[in-house]
Amino acid sequence: MMVAAGALHAQNFPNRLIRVVTTEVGGASDLATRIMAQALSVNLGQSAIVENRGIIGVEIVSQATADGHVLLHYTSPLWIIPLFRRNTVWEPLRDFAPVAITVNTPNLLAVHPSLPVKTVPQLVALARARPGELNYGSSSTGAGNHLAAELFKSMTGVKIERIAFKGAGAALNALIGGQIDMIFPSAGSVAQHIRQGRLRALAVTSLEPSALAPGLPTMAQAGVPGYESQSRTVLFAPAKTPPAVIARLNSEVVRTLQQPEVRERLFAAGLEVIASSPSEAAAMIRSEMTRMARLIEEAALHE
Repeated sequence: MMVAAGALHAQNFPNRLIRVVTTEVGGASDLATRIMAQALSVNLGQSAIVENRGIIGVEIVSQATADGHVLLHYTSPLWIIPLFRRNTVWEPLRDFAPVAITVNTPNLLAVHPSLPVKTVPQLVALARARPGELNYGSSSTGAGNHLAAELFKSMTGVKIERIAFKGAGAALNALIGGQIDMIFPSAGSVAQHIRQGRLRALAVTSLEPSALAPGLPTMAQAGVPGYESQSRTVLFAPAKTPPAVIARLNSEVVRTLQQPEVRERLFAAGLEVIASSPSEAAAMIRSEMTRMARLIEEAALHE
């Protein structure tokens, strides 16, 4: 009976407006959300609108009716914040059903050109020779650029001080101005500054070389074996959404992301298309939570 009810629900889906909740206005994730919402409107025959709600959107979707009409398109804070804060009101895989990893962007290790290093080993050697003197900029605690730097410290054993900023843009401006030594920004956000010589990129943080950072070695190739830090964006439905509805959403999202013109638009915004299955998305989140929980504990990063 439950299987029959789920199949019937899927046949009736969607039967009203679809809301896709995401981060604040602007930025690559917002663009990806709008591209997907537009495609879902066409493919599903119902209007899909984007709601920019920031982190409060996570709570909104966790409490929404589990029928596929309210979705969440969000990045790693959804599954990282609960590792920092014991009192979060949601649990990533208890309250949400992953639909797909949609897009990904690696970080870069970028330094100010005045820093006398051109490779990762040279940076590690300099940091070891001057413990506590070098610094890195990051945005909020738990952000991708923060954890990328802390992972670098953990895996190389260097002592580099954190300078916290209100946002990634402020940290980037501080590096360009020579006020800090390095950052781990998203690849798409700094390409122009690297081309113009305002910053020097040393490596990309993905496991494999990235077309978003042509010619750059990975951190592993540059001397930090096993290093990986990427910002993946995942589409979620509320937990207990019927599997048939999840499958329908995944099919439409994957179909959209595989279109050449969509891939080109996203790549131009600094995003690589992933278009995973629901099970691959869930496995990634579990793996990342295990890996980051270990880092947070070892580096005493709990708030």
